Amino acid sequence: MTSKSKENKNRIHSSDTKTGTETETDAEVADTSHLSKDHVASVSITPNSITPNSITPTISKSEEGEKGQGQNQDHGQGPVVNEKERKKQAFITRTIWTFVMISAFFLILASGHIPIIISILVFQLLTFKEIIALTSEPARDKKIPYNRSLNWYFLVTTWYYLDFPSFVDFFQDKVLSYKILSLLVVNHKFISYSFYIAGFVFFVWTLKKGYYKFQFAQLCVTHMTLLLVVFQAHLIMDNILHGIFWFFLPSALVIVNDIFAYICGITFGKTQLIEISPKKTVEGFLGAWIMTGIAAIIGTYLLTKSDYLICPAQNLSTHLYNFPHCEPNPVFIPQIYQLPTNVIEFFGDRVEIITFKPIYFHAAILATFASLIAPFGGFFASGLKRAFGIKDFGDTIPGHGGATDRFDCQFLMGSFTYLYYQTFISNNNMNLGKILQMAIINLSLPQLVQLVKSLLRYLNRERVIDDEKLKLIYDLLENKKGDVDF
Repeated sequence: MTSKSKENKNRIHSSDTKTGTETETDAEVADTSHLSKDHVASVSITPNSITPNSITPTISKSEEGEKGQGQNQDHGQGPVVNEKERKKQAFITRTIWTFVMISAFFLILASGHIPIIISILVFQLLTFKEIIALTSEPARDKKIPYNRSLNWYFLVTTWYYLDFPSFVDFFQDKVLSYKILSLLVVNHKFISYSFYIAGFVFFVWTLKKGYYKFQFAQLCVTHMTLLLVVFQAHLIMDNILHGIFWFFLPSALVIVNDIFAYICGITFGKTQLIEISPKKTVEGFLGAWIMTGIAAIIGTYLLTKSDYLICPAQNLSTHLYNFPHCEPNPVFIPQIYQLPTNVIEFFGDRVEIITFKPIYFHAAILATFASLIAPFGGFFASGLKRAFGIKDFGDTIPGHGGATDRFDCQFLMGSFTYLYYQTFISNNNMNLGKILQMAIINLSLPQLVQLVKSLLRYLNRERVIDDEKLKLIYDLLENKKGDVDF
């Protein structure tokens, strides 16, 4: 054997027995290069007993499976299958819960005003919890006292200020029959302010040296959440009381826009729309606008056929199979419109007037807002998640993330719908509940008795109450309030 062949043989032998002579570190690097850090951590080697056969690390069954996937990755097969399986499972979960949410949505709509309002309160609560949780964890680490409790205190105070008057409107007979509840109604604004000031003072009292900037930043986050979530959710509840239509249509338009933005985006989207959300495209944005406009017209045509949807809430015990009828708002009644002269000439004097319901025009406006402005509520939420380095706000809805991830655009849409309704739709901002509250709050007892007497005289003139019954009621009032001059 030549010296050259002998040298090659020695080199091969050296390479075969190299693992038995390397240091522990070299062995770990050589034999675990294809494993993750967690796998490397599981390797157990005794330096004094290293042999070519004992150098192989012990791996659990789950690790062997992951090792096999890692080896297949070199051949370009394993991770592709794994990734496809993961996406498939995520798609199935997301699809199932999409249908669950849609079914629940229609079930709640059919159940009446109270279930709808309760669902809004629940999602408002979940959204507030998810956003506040972003800052609660650091506060707990810094051992800042009463931070979490203070956030919930401000939420309850805001609820009382915004929603308590609406509650009284529908339960005024029961509320006003209790003196304590009557005081809460009469002094509602002052009590709300007192509650807020108490929270403000308590916040200042809890300021901790070294964490001033952090605590004031948290206070700002809390108030921004109250404004962007709680206040706008309150406006959505007012929309429901104006008629379920003003809740259902805007919410549905946001959902439709989101669906078609995705479909149009993956179909022919090329141009990025906004940096904060790289997957959003201009083509998807504009395509969704067109499809949402069409959906608004079709949806309005179907929804305006039901008094259950278009009538304002007269009581909170109504549902799909038990609801009062009403005189519809003029926007739901067909109107006659004279066409401009140039339009008449364009059609050769064949058409001079058209008849249609004004609600179609208003629905087109809502569709435009749902397509062009409401998505920025989602972009805002995306920016917030990126700022805190999270993928989702929570895991409340499997496959969809948290409540905030699903309803970020709905809050903005709800506030616009409320202001649009109050500005261009509402034809009567006064109701019986408000009149009764004004009378109780602003009139003295003798004045209230005089008001009752005037109303009774009016009913007598309209032949609702005859003279005998009128005299009987007067006698009852005289006996109860003998010191009141009639």
